[in-house]
Amino acid sequence: MSNRLATAQSLYLRKHADNPIDWWYWCEEALLTAKQSNRPIFLSIGYSSCHWCTVMEGEAFSDQAIAAYLNDNFLPIKLDREERPDLDSLYMQAVQMMGIQGGWPLNIFLTPDDLVPFYGGTYFPIEPRYGRPGFLQVLQSIRRFYDTEKDKLNSFKHEILDTLQKSAILPVTNAELLNNELFYRGITANTEVIIVNPQDFNRPCFPMIPYANLALQGSRFAFQSQENQATVTYQRGEDLALGGIYDHVGGGFHRYTVDSTWTVPHFEKMLYDNGQIVEYLANLWSQGHQEPAFKRAIARTVEWLQREMTAPQGYFYAAQDADNFTTPDEKEPEEGAFYVWKYQELEDCLTSEELKLLEATFSLTAEGNFEGSNVLQRRMGGEFSEALEVILDKLFMIRYGSSRKTLTTFPPAKNNQEAKNQTWPGRIPPVTDTKMIVAWNSLMISGLARAYGVFGDPLYWELAINATEFILQEQWVNNRLYRLNYEGQPSVLAQAEDYAFFIKALLDLQKANPWERQWLEKAKEVQEEFDEFFWSIEGGGYYNNASDNSGDLLIRERSYIDNATPSANGVALSNLVRLSRLTDDLDYLHRAEQGLQTFSSVLSQSPKACPSLFVALDWYRFGNSVQTTEEILKQFITQYFPVTVYQLTDHLPDNSVGLVCQGLSCLEPAKTKNQLFSQIQETTTLNT
Repeated sequence: MSNRLATAQSLYLRKHADNPIDWWYWCEEALLTAKQSNRPIFLSIGYSSCHWCTVMEGEAFSDQAIAAYLNDNFLPIKLDREERPDLDSLYMQAVQMMGIQGGWPLNIFLTPDDLVPFYGGTYFPIEPRYGRPGFLQVLQSIRRFYDTEKDKLNSFKHEILDTLQKSAILPVTNAELLNNELFYRGITANTEVIIVNPQDFNRPCFPMIPYANLALQGSRFAFQSQENQATVTYQRGEDLALGGIYDHVGGGFHRYTVDSTWTVPHFEKMLYDNGQIVEYLANLWSQGHQEPAFKRAIARTVEWLQREMTAPQGYFYAAQDADNFTTPDEKEPEEGAFYVWKYQELEDCLTSEELKLLEATFSLTAEGNFEGSNVLQRRMGGEFSEALEVILDKLFMIRYGSSRKTLTTFPPAKNNQEAKNQTWPGRIPPVTDTKMIVAWNSLMISGLARAYGVFGDPLYWELAINATEFILQEQWVNNRLYRLNYEGQPSVLAQAEDYAFFIKALLDLQKANPWERQWLEKAKEVQEEFDEFFWSIEGGGYYNNASDNSGDLLIRERSYIDNATPSANGVALSNLVRLSRLTDDLDYLHRAEQGLQTFSSVLSQSPKACPSLFVALDWYRFGNSVQTTEEILKQFITQYFPVTVYQLTDHLPDNSVGLVCQGLSCLEPAKTKNQLFSQIQETTTLNT
């Protein structure tokens, strides 16, 4: 018999609908029930494509004995972190304060009267293994502690709550934002983050695009070896475009690799990664690193996006699972089966000449590099021959059951039942989480806008505009932006990252196509709403959640730490500077300066935590605007000027081709395109 999660909109919650656990979703009724019955809350947070969330659902959460104990002694609540990233951030921070490494599933125990956490962890096995206790033993110990150790419980709660509250208070400093040493130290520290030592084999490798972006922007400065800086940023592009993290057959990037050689991925594909990587590779190309693998990876990723991740309404789906069924009769899906290749399978479908060419291009062995199968990883960059593309098209046909040229739309399997019960012409695909998330769509729109600006492919622009128009037309209800959309239904008020990333997307559309003024006007409108509900009047910066939508939070956070995605405040402060350059409205610039002062202690003391804040500082210090003609703009857009905004104008001084302005002044009108180019470089760099 299904539990109450069967009616949830979230795919992640519905995956737990058949558990014997009496799950609640996060709501006032659940919190009140826990309080009235004096049962501690067991809060389990995850997301639909999370591999270990899937494992725990099939093990501990499906066990009758565990369910019986949990139902009798706790109030179990399931939460989709993609619906409420503010709650996830808060309780993840609490678990880390307990000395536990964070991750998902995030399982945490709260006292029912005040929602303060007192114990937590991530994956708990059903029986003791991996050096972890069995889940039933954990539950019994926690309930015993809750009932018999009230003094210790209250003391620990007080310590956690006090630490959380202090963490929300940012020290007031008078840091000099124009300090070169601070700026350069931030770039250097964050560049170090993306340097991978292949000898540290067991270290997982994530794209870490917020860090790579700052390193790429920093490569234009001469404060350290520019050659080394360029090598590091180019290497990150090669790791992504050549490595096993990239799906060389179907396109799209997996979430991370489990090794430092970028070979074996954790196979889920997240929209937010792909949007950021497309933008990063396009920027590398525009900077002069015109490696054919970068262009191919972008093109094939956009094909995957159009084929598998775009709804008929124009928005983009959220994610695809790491696991898939290999036969309809399987009880549990298998990790990576959709993407990997057994050597015998390749021998059977390819000629000996084709297999030899494939082996010369990719790392292939009879033993495989992942559980007896092969993840394709390129040996070197360069252009693919026509013969090699034919081979990859054969593999595409095996996987999908249709040729690449004819398969423009591949309808998603929306749940395990659809995956198992539907007839697929090729392999059974992973489940796709078809919800729309404004923040993640915005990252993809930004990637497409930049790729369009660099390569001029009209498909990139079309996909970006369709998704943007959907958000503008469908995600505002009663003049408020909503974060999610389930099958045409807006859901959950937007959070700071939704506003910040969408405003950036609108500004990126304007930069890729400056002769369309409407994107700037929309950005200004969304920024006004963002400021009204999220800006911290007392301290500066933006809260994670709106002032009228924070009643269930222990504290209101102003996130500044970058993870797989940039921080909302880092992006938001960059947006403010860009708006000020485009509109000459100094109120935007004043707010950006106030926000940077708010986080100045973080910039100074924890530079590796906040690369996006350093990007905002780069905009604040060096951002400029270029007013010129359409002909010159078309040439400049394809190049890499990371802190420059473009404005189309026909009103230039006589005998000039453009005007560069920075801060509160403008340079002399440029007489030639080369002079204009030199002025942009001069105003956006600082040699020491």
